[in-house]
Amino acid sequence: MTDLVERRPDPAEPDLGPDGPFRRVLPWLLMVGGGIGLLAAFVLTVEKIELIADPSYEPSCSINPVLSCGSVMATAQASAFGFPNSLIGIVGFAAVVTTGAVLLSGARLQGWYWAGLQVGVVFGAGFVHWLIGQSVYLIGALCPYCMAVWAVTMPIFWYVTLRNLDAVSDRLPAGARRGVRRLLSLHAIPLTVWFLAVLAIILQRFWDFWTSALP
Repeated sequence: MTDLVERRPDPAEPDLGPDGPFRRVLPWLLMVGGGIGLLAAFVLTVEKIELIADPSYEPSCSINPVLSCGSVMATAQASAFGFPNSLIGIVGFAAVVTTGAVLLSGARLQGWYWAGLQVGVVFGAGFVHWLIGQSVYLIGALCPYCMAVWAVTMPIFWYVTLRNLDAVSDRLPAGARRGVRRLLSLHAIPLTVWFLAVLAIILQRFWDFWTSALP
């Protein structure tokens, strides 16, 4: 009889279900976050084409010596694989938006798809961190559109990873299962720490510029 009774969810628990944790939030996160990333990648591609056609072209996101897309676009790091990085963003974020739309429609995706998406978000997170290091410490300039990509890539990576960890948690040792549940219950803290850490790095690296710009 107890199996027929629906357990009332604990408000303190994450939103678990057949599609993993945060089943109501994750589709919207993928659609909105992926949409922002897709738009930023598209604009960067258009700006890059304009810059190739006219080397004197001033990109719309070149605001000052630090916030300057033009300075970043002119570097080898902006085409890490021999073509503009923004093309990777267009493909990757288009897949993310599509995934969110499919989940929002009520469809359930197979394990192999989630595994492929996990590979994609791990690559995205790693690539973003490499670009952050290159922009802050080597190039010495920040691209606002690139920063928008950074800001949405990490939540997408984090919540897709949490969803996938939950999906396999039953096959993990007891200690690992408890660790996964702990991560799920404290899901916002690592992400908040990441945002604050990146903000602190940017403030510290360009502190002289920020303070000199104050009236």
